[in-house]
Amino acid sequence: MKHLLKMLDLSTEEIIEILNLADQLKYELKHGIPHPHLKGKTLGMIFQKASTRTRVSFETGMYQLGGYPLFLSSNDLQIGRGEPVQDTARVLSRYLDGIMIRTFEQKEVEDLAEYGSVPIINGLTDFCHPCQVLADLMTIREFKGSFDGLKMCFIGDGNNMANSLIVGCLKVGMSVSIACPDDYQPPKEILDFAKGYGDKFEMTDKPMQAAKGADVLITDVWASMGQEGEAEKRRKAFTGYQINDELMAQANADAIVLHCLPAHREEEITEKVFEAHANEIFEEAENRLHAQKAVMVKLMAS
Repeated sequence: MKHLLKMLDLSTEEIIEILNLADQLKYELKHGIPHPHLKGKTLGMIFQKASTRTRVSFETGMYQLGGYPLFLSSNDLQIGRGEPVQDTARVLSRYLDGIMIRTFEQKEVEDLAEYGSVPIINGLTDFCHPCQVLADLMTIREFKGSFDGLKMCFIGDGNNMANSLIVGCLKVGMSVSIACPDDYQPPKEILDFAKGYGDKFEMTDKPMQAAKGADVLITDVWASMGQEGEAEKRRKAFTGYQINDELMAQANADAIVLHCLPAHREEEITEKVFEAHANEIFEEAENRLHAQKAVMVKLMAS
């Protein structure tokens, strides 16, 4: 494991190793046990998309690991003003021990990995969100004990979250059912991957069908960053794709609900369901810290 670019790149064994290390680091933090695995290391954090959770969790995580995080906005770099990504990658590789980037195009992340010589971590692209899904898997295992026999149901847009959840959940042995409108399905690359898992994967445009027998229900905002101009169009398209009491009645009685946040209450999820499952949702948010620390240790500690 040289980089974290997308869930498709990780083997089942690598995912489990990251989750096990995340559990250990969480335990050590809760019990005041120092773990300065990255003492003297520096992580450059490139943000072309803003984020509360990504910045705070990576910065805090690097400090807890004994390293130094360096925040780099689009205003701090020449990458958006004509300098090729490959030149930026080669320069930053001479200053830093690792790079986390949160941006729009997946190609930008892949190019950094190709031309740079330090580990690259994908903090989010329009194609995938591996850091969030590793935290989701960590949370699912915490609340359910294992992945054996579990069904994950995703309701909403076939976006970066859906893409990474499909891959991650299938790779750890869960069944996956997603419900999204026909015009908002995941890309062919993800659906082709999922077809290899046969009847463990289901895609439908009927949320109630997808939720039947689910152990984990997950949703995301209907309009992500950069899609604000089509927010009204999306609200119309996703009418009926809400996690509410009616949909929860289709799932197993002990089903948990996750949301990567920020949540738009009464759109993709009702206030009532969100608050009933707030413990799971905010544990999931905390687990971003622990999962990302595990990724950084795996990539940068040697």
